[in-house]
Amino acid sequence: MHPMLNIAVRAARNAGDLIQRMSHNLDKLTIDQKGRNDYASEVDRLAEQEIIKQLRSLFPDHAILAEESGAHQGNEYVWVIDPLDGTTNYLHGFPHYAVSIALKHKNRLELGVIYDPCRDELFTAERGGGAMLNNRRIRVAKQNSLRGALIGTGFPFKSMENLEPYLEMFRAVSADSAGIRRAGAAALDAAYVACGRLDAYWEIGVKEWDIAAGVLLVQEAGGVATDFAFNDKYLQSGNIIVGNPKMHQLIYAAIAPYVPDRLK
Repeated sequence: MHPMLNIAVRAARNAGDLIQRMSHNLDKLTIDQKGRNDYASEVDRLAEQEIIKQLRSLFPDHAILAEESGAHQGNEYVWVIDPLDGTTNYLHGFPHYAVSIALKHKNRLELGVIYDPCRDELFTAERGGGAMLNNRRIRVAKQNSLRGALIGTGFPFKSMENLEPYLEMFRAVSADSAGIRRAGAAALDAAYVACGRLDAYWEIGVKEWDIAAGVLLVQEAGGVATDFAFNDKYLQSGNIIVGNPKMHQLIYAAIAPYVPDRLK
């Protein structure tokens, strides 16, 4: 395992331990509303501080992009951190959330870690080195048709302007699929595509820290990631489709007629 990946794994596990310890006192947490249907708790901030502390101790010159504290200047290495993806789930005691850490070098994703502390599942990826779940190699599913496929998604709950086009996309995808799941943690949606639990996933308006690690997992597991214009600007636009090559193409074709120009 790459030495930097080892450090990221350690940071993710430590943050996950903190998150689980504090889950026993959810009624005592301080919660802030950052925007419409967008919440942060002191757990998010403490977990992020724990991750940054570990990364800074070993890589003081690296830049950081973190959900709660924003951008920290540094060199051409950038750590992209979501300390608690699925905060709303967490605050409701719904056991589906994760720590997500990715590393970019010269704007190219190199390492990814997603840790689910509820299930003690550790997803890791390094460019050219494959994707793993708890040290076992993982691959995207072999599904080649919407019929019988299980698809992940996320509702555009923070921006109602995208609700109508999203509902049209939802209808198009659900017409033939076996089912659509919205579990509320984009990092885990992508990780589940990487290990074959979901056949594909699409969402509007996610943030870079939500999907950076997951995108690399999918790619290293043999899958494809693009935005709604079929290019690689998903980290900038926040509009994402991932799946094996065939399923990605099918989701793209299904939603394309309903994608407004502002989302391309």
